[in-house]
Amino acid sequence: MALVFAGVCSHAPGIVGRAERADPRVREIVYAAYDELAEALAAARPDALMVVAAEHFANFFMDNMPSFAIGMADRYEGPIEDPGWLGIERFAVPGDRDLSRRLITEIMATSDVSYAEEWKLDHGIAVPLHLLTPYYDLPLVPVNINCQGPPLAPYERVWAFGESIRRAADAVPERIAVIGTGGISHWPATPDSGKINEAWDRDFLDRWCRNDRDALLAYDDASVYAEAGQGAFEIRTFIAVSAAASGAPGTVHCYVPVPIFAVGCTTATYDLTAAA
Repeated sequence: MALVFAGVCSHAPGIVGRAERADPRVREIVYAAYDELAEALAAARPDALMVVAAEHFANFFMDNMPSFAIGMADRYEGPIEDPGWLGIERFAVPGDRDLSRRLITEIMATSDVSYAEEWKLDHGIAVPLHLLTPYYDLPLVPVNINCQGPPLAPYERVWAFGESIRRAADAVPERIAVIGTGGISHWPATPDSGKINEAWDRDFLDRWCRNDRDALLAYDDASVYAEAGQGAFEIRTFIAVSAAASGAPGTVHCYVPVPIFAVGCTTATYDLTAAA
């Protein structure tokens, strides 16, 4: 069929786990933005949702850290974190093993990718699912890009992986949606947690909305780390969605720096009907 939806959103655990500590007016803006993104996703009528996330050592660790991995199962469970801390009760979401296998096979033609038949969802996927598909009824294809343990995949390889996702989505008969989740600037689990580089974030989102390949691939990890923190390595998930959108223009629907959530809360989409 085709890729029918492409967007991005933040996945910081504080968005749900520390919701009561945020300014109520700010919290309502953020939650309303997720509601609007959920409505846009539903309106695209996808048969399955690929969530491109950064996995946080829940399933992969330094003894086995693939650059790119895709789940291939009929069921996924989460969150792996304590529900009391994360603010999300345990849930199960359907997968589609056969669809995952076909997508993986197509992606392998142009990108090296690992697969996993067992996958416990952490907040990188659990938070977006909780906010965007609260009934957990849309079949999931989890996708991980290593954004945690260097050496990290070069940005050019991330772009190529996103292009492979697009080719795979266009090759299967199902309607596929893709959402990238992560960053943008943040310093999780450090003394700087809660720090947000708003100017850096807005510059990145401008490049993302223009779907400017050269500008997006101009980043290097040393400068990203210095200016936006180790959490900003997760821009890889956003860049993969840019490549999958194949030149489409983007729109930021919400960007609100929320220190108690430790991130600039973001929702954005590409208009796939207006691809270059």
